[in-house]
Amino acid sequence: MDVENILAKASDHLSVRRAFGAAYEKDGMLIIPVALVAGGGGGGAGRPRHQHESSAARPDEPAAPDAVPQESERMDAGGGFGGLVMPTGAYVVQGDRVRWVPAVDPTILVLAALSAVKVLSRVRNRRRRIRGRP
Repeated sequence: MDVENILAKASDHLSVRRAFGAAYEKDGMLIIPVALVAGGGGGGAGRPRHQHESSAARPDEPAAPDAVPQESERMDAGGGFGGLVMPTGAYVVQGDRVRWVPAVDPTILVLAALSAVKVLSRVRNRRRRIRGRP
């Protein structure tokens, strides 16, 4: 797979079509789902390192004058891409009014609550150590 193909797929995954879902109508309201989209990727290429005893030059022997680096060696290449799509809410259009309805993700709420408990516990433990209590 070449770099251009990878970039084309990445741009397709990070397009506005992912952030704003297909609008649909229900009970006389137009609903447009919205999501947070983030992603990243990377890649690289290089020649494989092959060291054979017969072809490796020894430090005490001069290199052969007709030794030319082989340009026909294949290149190793690799790449990757990752993304995240999280629903954030929806725009609801009814007549001339537009309102935002946030999506409530219970997982995020639980993680935030656990993080707050952890921070408060650390603060309490530090205060106890400073005061000299066990």
